[in-house]
Amino acid sequence: MNVSVGSRIGGKSGRSGELLAKKLQAEGISNPEVLQAIAKSPRHIFVPEILAHKAYDNTALPIGQGQTISQPYIVAKMSELLLADGTPESILEIGTGSGYQTSILAQLTPRVYSVERIKSLQFQAKRRLQAMDLHNVSMKHGDGWKGWKSKGPFPAIIVTAAPATVPAALLEQLADGGRLVIPVGEQVQILKLITREGDTFHEQQIEGVRFVPLVPGAIS
Repeated sequence: MNVSVGSRIGGKSGRSGELLAKKLQAEGISNPEVLQAIAKSPRHIFVPEILAHKAYDNTALPIGQGQTISQPYIVAKMSELLLADGTPESILEIGTGSGYQTSILAQLTPRVYSVERIKSLQFQAKRRLQAMDLHNVSMKHGDGWKGWKSKGPFPAIIVTAAPATVPAALLEQLADGGRLVIPVGEQVQILKLITREGDTFHEQQIEGVRFVPLVPGAIS
């Protein structure tokens, strides 16, 4: 039986989302807006139905195409880092994936620009965001390494896959005073916060992480 996203959105998220938010708060997430977004978001619609029973566990899950939906703690941590200096007017997201991180960002900022290299994932994510009545997200099917130059510069950029090195295009598209949150590395990956001051970039290492690689190019 096929079940639409719309029919999956109700009845399951409320209490489960609230419990997940409490777990994340206990793990050190403190931004109230981020915690509220986590509590309100129906994570079960962003995972395959066969894994819906694990949707509110604090763990990453496969979503097909060799991709994953990130661990809720990491979603919350990266979102919190972006908002540390206040609410940005817009956020560039590299790697739409399931759309879960996108949905959190869309509740935290006026405008989200999200780039995804796999067309089928982008299509599914768009349907989920529509089901949540989130209409402040613009999507692009393209190469995340190149960012979205025509919409920049961005006061905040988040990358949900790990490149071996920070893509130069993303540094160029980061606004002066902006914040870039990105996992970097191959066998060993570190979540980094990069802030821009004129032509100078300040880098802070946050913690060890494990993401799928940021692959160049786009596929249908």
